[in-house]
Amino acid sequence: MPQRRLALAALLPLLGGCYAVLPSAGGGQTAFEPPRRIDAADVAVPAGYRIEAVASGLTFPTNIAFDEAGALHVVESGYSYGEVWTAPRLLRIAADGTAEPVATGGRNGPWTGAVRHGGRWYIAEGGQGEGGRILRQEPDGRLTALVEGLPSLGDHHTDTLALGPDGWLYFGQGTATNSGVVGPDAAEFGWLHRHPDFHDTPCRDVTLSGANFTSHSPLEANRGAMVTTGPYKPYGTPARAGEAVPGRLPCNGAVLRIRPEGGPLELVAWGFRNPFGLAFAPDGALYVTDNAYDERGSRPVFGAGDLLWRVRPGQWHGWPDYSGSERLDDADRFGPPGGPAPPLLLRAPPNIPPAPAARLGVHSSSNGIDFSRSPRFGHVGEAFVAQFGDQAPMTGKVMAPVGYRVVRVDVATGTVHDFAANRGRENGPASWLGGGGLERPLGLRFSPDGDALYIADFGVMTMEGEAPAPRQGTGVVWRVSRTGG
Repeated sequence: MPQRRLALAALLPLLGGCYAVLPSAGGGQTAFEPPRRIDAADVAVPAGYRIEAVASGLTFPTNIAFDEAGALHVVESGYSYGEVWTAPRLLRIAADGTAEPVATGGRNGPWTGAVRHGGRWYIAEGGQGEGGRILRQEPDGRLTALVEGLPSLGDHHTDTLALGPDGWLYFGQGTATNSGVVGPDAAEFGWLHRHPDFHDTPCRDVTLSGANFTSHSPLEANRGAMVTTGPYKPYGTPARAGEAVPGRLPCNGAVLRIRPEGGPLELVAWGFRNPFGLAFAPDGALYVTDNAYDERGSRPVFGAGDLLWRVRPGQWHGWPDYSGSERLDDADRFGPPGGPAPPLLLRAPPNIPPAPAARLGVHSSSNGIDFSRSPRFGHVGEAFVAQFGDQAPMTGKVMAPVGYRVVRVDVATGTVHDFAANRGRENGPASWLGGGGLERPLGLRFSPDGDALYIADFGVMTMEGEAPAPRQGTGVVWRVSRTGG
């Protein structure tokens, strides 16, 4: 590791120059003319496997679910970055690919996941409009809230949920901000204008270092004025060195749990940035995918890869001052080329963060996760992760598209392998490559018998300047199955 750091340090001046001069080349920085073409032959999977599209024409599908009979269901978000609002829905997918609504929500997406338990559906409602909720569908079809008012009005939302072997419902709760400080980038996401007082909330008491950040205000009330903002504060409110910020539930950047029949909310672990995907491994351990920092806002972080965690109950996992077990104030590692390293926000860490189970691509947006349990499919005990792909240049410049695939991870070693990716000499979404393969894989789930892997492909999202431009009706559900022994 020391030799690798020295090599990186020697190369950084050269890389920084290239990085500064060359334009960004993210997978969304392309043109798209509908309709979306779908061709499974354009997707490469390992020998002995086949991939096929089983449903199409969906709008912002985020995840896969199954009922007691093994019937396939897909969640449609109802909200997308780019400030596009539709109706969130849970759809049953018939054998011929047609979709029938099972549940429909209001203007409070995104819906990020669903699980079936005890004859009822449980749905994670992201809460961009009114705050996050965990919903339960009653026998008469009504949706009632097990918990509401989750802090989901910012960059990230109430994330997917999973039923634990202990019978509890586990779910992720994303952070309000990129790296702990509300900045002008929150206005670009849209939420700062709706909720100018919103900010992150810690799960346990923390003491601040005194770091503050100054920016030009994008708000109408004082547009263009210089304002100073501290961590865990509303935009324009500074922090003091040594200031104590009390923790409380619900909080941001955490894995939480609740009983299916309702009751008090409990903290499982915290210190995540956006713990979107949750899954229990065959040994009963909980794993979480964590979208890492972006190079944006008042406290940009450079080069932080997404993480896969084996969750340590009760522990803090590093956000907002670490990437995995590495401190962000390492200028050679996390400082933007030509810029300073991000200053630490906390006077002292709640604990030294554990090491992640695996590191994934920078800006890959690694999200949905599930474990193979069937020898008939293969790779038993390995995690499969859907990578939505970069949103450059909004989240940071990239030199080539990152993500847009499904990978498998040996959680014992942290080794990552491609499993399903578009064919071609270049990586990227189908719209970038001009093909009919994957666009933005977001959620995935193995069938109850374990014989097939189903992938929720969100669909086309290009970038128009700095703004995401999602296309309705371009989502697809893919199925990967074994063709040989």
